[in-house]
Amino acid sequence: MLYLLSDLSNEFIALNVFRYLTFRTGGAVITALLVAFVMGPSIIRWLKTKQGYGQPIRTDGPQSHLVKQGTPTMGGVMMLLGIGIATLLWADISNRYVWVALFVTMSYGLIGFVDDYLKVTKRSVGGLKGRLKLIAEIAIAAVAAYAISVISTPALSERLSVPFFKEVLFDLGIFYVPFGVFVMVGASNAVNLTDGLDGLAIVPVMIAAGVFTIIAYLIGNTVFANYLQVNYVPGAGELAVFCGAVVGAGLGFLWYNAPPAMVFMGDTGSLAMGGALGSVAVVTKHEIVLGIVGGLFVLETVSVIVQVVSFKLTGKRVFHMAPLHHHYEEKGWAEPTIVIRFWIIAVILAVAGLATLKLR
Repeated sequence: MLYLLSDLSNEFIALNVFRYLTFRTGGAVITALLVAFVMGPSIIRWLKTKQGYGQPIRTDGPQSHLVKQGTPTMGGVMMLLGIGIATLLWADISNRYVWVALFVTMSYGLIGFVDDYLKVTKRSVGGLKGRLKLIAEIAIAAVAAYAISVISTPALSERLSVPFFKEVLFDLGIFYVPFGVFVMVGASNAVNLTDGLDGLAIVPVMIAAGVFTIIAYLIGNTVFANYLQVNYVPGAGELAVFCGAVVGAGLGFLWYNAPPAMVFMGDTGSLAMGGALGSVAVVTKHEIVLGIVGGLFVLETVSVIVQVVSFKLTGKRVFHMAPLHHHYEEKGWAEPTIVIRFWIIAVILAVAGLATLKLR
């Protein structure tokens, strides 16, 4: 909404600063950070009051996690508040891409909230039925993917861009929506699988969001897009503000999620954050790059798939326990060691993803 102040710049020259995307992105980072940071203690107290024993801990998981019993979940609420308030305050709310990203993020957050609520009230790790959850995720992603195809310019609508090749665009046609669904649902559940240790998921999410802040800004600017020989996506630059809000909200949440965590993000946060990254990747035509930047989430997901397939076919497990971070826990690695080393991997993959912008 503050963007509208730029209309008064002819009368008050200082208000012209609200036209600048970089300024508004910075404002979104700070606003989301402050909202999550300031409201965090109140939200945590409220969650503790309502949840009692906190998030149910899996009995078949690492035994070291039993000491976390009583830690409240649904901490993703503070991130959703920060992202929502910051985006609406600093973004151009007439931009339809912004509303698509918010729609996916908040809708996935709602699914996660219901799942967390059922887990807490029923004192079970089951939560929302898997099939029902998946159907809801697919439906939301399908609406978003279709909306993106309609909003996009004809030259880019229903097309897939390939990194390293400046003029390669695959026309997916009727398969574009299913592909968009795969990206958003896959990203959402990949982040969800990664969220198993204090601070493990949120930092890679912030790193990926930071990368896509840069990507959105560059591909939404015709000068930079032409220089880098990437596809110019009109209006996508405004998603830099949204991604900045994700980074800021993540920083605010990390203050309370740092080991030992005072609150868990729960499915409320993990599904929403993954959905946010997936929606931005589809809008910016960097879906494959998301697989590189978010490679840590991919590794965690693949470890689960490999474990399940191996056990069903051979009766043997490839890993001590899946997802991958549990494997290293069972090998005796300390939790902070796993978390920090996974952060390092996330940084390396982020740099590799950014390199695709220039290597054409």
